[in-house]
Amino acid sequence: MAEAKRARAARVPRPGVPVRGSTTGRPIMAALDLLGRRWVLRILWELLPSPAGFRELQARCGAMSASVLDTRLRDLRSAALAETAADGKWRLTPLGQDLNAALAGLHNWSARWARELRRAPARSAVAGR
Repeated sequence: MAEAKRARAARVPRPGVPVRGSTTGRPIMAALDLLGRRWVLRILWELLPSPAGFRELQARCGAMSASVLDTRLRDLRSAALAETAADGKWRLTPLGQDLNAALAGLHNWSARWARELRRAPARSAVAGR
């Protein structure tokens, strides 16, 4: 059992360790690898307003299977972004809350990006075609 926990922790992206798409170990690359995993951003989003028990969080996330939710919550715990409170509910850690605050800038940028794309004339994916 302890061996399985160590193996899982080794798979969770961490600063200073090569991750998918990068051998540098730069913290931003580890963060992007973690955040790019399926359902991670949704879980962080759903925990932002309030803590939730496992079943409640699963309901908030819609079609997520229990096994995937369990895996992602363990990943987020290993990354120090989520934890269980004394009442058994999952909540964001202070680091997880800070991450959501940092993502607010990306949210604002993406809204501007969408507006710009709506205003721009349709362009081919390849220039000159």
